[in-house]
Parts: sequence; C-alpha cells; structure tokens
Amino acid sequence: MVRLDERGWATKFVLLCAFSAAFFLPALRADATVYEVGPGRAYENIGDVPWESLVAGDTVRIHWRSEPYREKWVINRQGTADAPITVSGVPGPGGELPVIDGRDATTRPELNFWNEDRGVIKIGGSNVPSNPMPRYIVVENLDIRSARPGFHFTGRSGRGEYRTNAAAIYVETGENIVIRNVTMRDCGNGFFTASGSRNVLLEGCYIYDNGISNSIYQHNSYTSSIGITFQFNHYGPLRAGCRGNNLKDRSAGMVVRYNWIERSNRQLDIVQSGGAVGNHPSYQNAFIYGNILIERGDGNREIMHFGTEGGSVARANGYFYNNTVISTRSGTNTLVRASHSGTLDVRNNIIYTTAPGSNQEINKGDSTGLTNMSHNWVKTGYVLGGGTVNDDGTSVTGSDPGFVDFAADDFRLTADSPCRNAGTELHSEVLPEHDVLYQYVKHQGIQERPRSGAIDIGAYGYTPTD
Repeated sequence: MVRLDERGWATKFVLLCAFSAAFFLPALRADATVYEVGPGRAYENIGDVPWESLVAGDTVRIHWRSEPYREKWVINRQGTADAPITVSGVPGPGGELPVIDGRDATTRPELNFWNEDRGVIKIGGSNVPSNPMPRYIVVENLDIRSARPGFHFTGRSGRGEYRTNAAAIYVETGENIVIRNVTMRDCGNGFFTASGSRNVLLEGCYIYDNGISNSIYQHNSYTSSIGITFQFNHYGPLRAGCRGNNLKDRSAGMVVRYNWIERSNRQLDIVQSGGAVGNHPSYQNAFIYGNILIERGDGNREIMHFGTEGGSVARANGYFYNNTVISTRSGTNTLVRASHSGTLDVRNNIIYTTAPGSNQEINKGDSTGLTNMSHNWVKTGYVLGGGTVNDDGTSVTGSDPGFVDFAADDFRLTADSPCRNAGTELHSEVLPEHDVLYQYVKHQGIQERPRSGAIDIGAYGYTPTD
C-alpha cells in the first residue's frame, strides 16, 4: 500500500499523475528560499511571508500549532515544472494538520486582490502581486475551513463577509495546480475552480461538511477547468440541511478515479459547460473509474447525473467502469440520469442495492442519452429505466456480489465472489492512459490493483486476505 508521507509524496503516484514527476520530487533551486512559519520559527505568522515576491522553487512550510492560523492570502506567482512554488503544512506530534481558519482571518497588508470573499486561499489574479497567471503551484498537508456567510474576515477594504459560494481553496486562474492531502470543510464550496484554470490535480484530500443550508447550489467541490484529475480523495457528507452534491464538475479533460465518495444529494454531477472549456477538444470525453460511490439514503436516488442542466452542450462520451456502487435506500435506486445526447459506456461495475433488485434502475425515467451496459454485477430483477439502455446480456446477477465485510464497508472481494474474473476488456478509447492500475485504501491511500486472468468486476481486484 502507498500512503502519503509528511510532505504528501507517494512513490507510485508518478504513473498516475497528469503532470511530470517533477511535481512529486522537485529540485530545490540554489536561489530558492524555505520559509518556516509557526511558533519559534523565523516567521511567526503566515502573513509575515512575502507572498508577493515568491519565486520558482520557494517553499512555505506552515508548522502545526494548537491554535488555528486565522489568516487568508492569495497565491499569484509562478513556479516551474522543475521548481514549483510549494505551500506545505508540517503535521503536529499526532499527525494533526495545521489548521487555516477563515473566521476572523486577516490578510498580509502588502497583498491586494479582488474576490477576497470567495475563499480562504485564492490562487489567481491580484493587484499586488501583479502577475497575469500563477503557474506550478502545490498546496498540501493543511486543514482549511470556515468560509461561508456568517463568518467574517479583514481585507483590503476592512471587515467583510464571505459569500455563499466561498471555498476553502478558490482557483480563479492558474496552470499546473496541485492540491494534495488537504482537508476542506465548513465552507460554501469546499473546493472551487473557475474556467481560467488549467491542469489541476486534486489528490488524497478529505472534503466534507460544506454547503449552504437548504441550497442546491453549493457542493463539496465545484469545478470547471481545462484538464482536471480527482484521485485518492475521500468525499464525505455535506453540512446538515445542505442539498448540494459531492463532486460537481463542468471541466474538459475530466478524470475521476480511485476516490471514495459518499452521502450527498448526488455523488457525481457531471454536467455541461460552454466557452473555452466546452469548446476544448478534451471536453468530449469523461473518465470515471475505480471509485467507491455510496448512497446511504441521504438525498437524491440518483448516484450520478451525466448530461445537461439546460443550455450549452454536454460531453459526447462518458466511460464509467470498474466502480463499486452501493445504495442502502429502501426505495428506487438510480445509477444515472443520462440527460445528454451522447453515449455512456458502463462496464465492469458492481451496482449493489440492499433493496430488492426491482428497485434498481439503470437510467432515470426522463433520461435522453444512450447507455451501453456490459459485464456489470447487478442484483437480480434490475430494470433498465428510461432513455435508451443497450444491455448486452453479459451482466452477472445475484443477491450478493461477495464483499469481504459489507457491514464494515469492506468492499473487497471474497475468494468465491461471482465478480472474480467476470469482467471484460476496457473500451479502446480509455487505453492505455486510463487503464485500471490501482485501488483505493481507506482512507486517502492507494495500492496496486492485483490482476490474474480476466479483470475482476468492481473497484477492487481480488486479494487473498487473512
């Protein structure tokens, strides 16, 4: 198994990352500076760091302390592929991540930037520093929280209040951005990217307890980038009374792989975009694989929405494969509302409900898209639902997919599981870049996925256990 170490590096992430290995093992330039922040350090407060003058290779190390840092700032400088600008938390004696709290947060006076009310950490435009585009930025090993209405901060215009769509990390613009091993909570949106962002990697993060009460418009993450990958993240429930989704995305080149996503209105909301994002060639394909998606009766019966909300153009193709989908709802359970005019390829997935199989539908009744089904495990009696579902008759059916311990959320396969060696080869469009090479380890860890013979159905390959 591969776990994140103190700096968040993991030796086997290199094959999975959309960027160069330099992100994971950056060389420290001779002219680079390490800024040590915390009690007894050279920089007592985060605002003491000269954020306006960071250069490629600089590292800001924020040490854990018992009290949160109530500070906020903008990152608008440029690293390089070989020497990114890194903001790295240094955990406490028990592994505690340094806490950055947006409540009553202050900003370094030398900084001057707009949209202060949109996030605790903003990556994007500013008057000071004056820079057209931040590039090669890494933020890791922090616990960032509390940016939403009712919480205030002090900025360039004095005291202000956060907006409903404020986020722990708000990426307004930026290229080659890595957010790793960061907890994001108690905000309007946990993580937010706007259309001016490119090549974003979100990995090994814990995102939960976000949203606005009685609102469907704020989510644990809400993203619209040209090139974005979500991997090894743990998405948990939203704040009580919040009706948003877990992972909502409008991006081009979207990859969602090896994540644990549970307990929200929908687990995935993959919807349309326009402008530069919607017109980018990579917008047409979305890849969703190796995830554990769990509906525990908290919200919508749909695990996923794939298509449009009205207006603009949906992606042409979605590839949904080797996921483990769980629902404990007593009523109807729906895999996807396919409100698009393209094709969703659904293969090698476990689609399990504790309700009778007749309560499990594939497409929602108002679906318009085409869904192709092949070599999935589905409970006996499942129904196809609305839209057009081409079921090739190869799915494995039964009452039990053969989990090691369902009650303990251990969805690995037993030796006699009917899902073993029951999958089929992946769609040619996903290979070789999006082969299923790894599997999720609770929580925010990974391990190589074992394979012997035909691929196993679901997010886990069979591994002999004690």
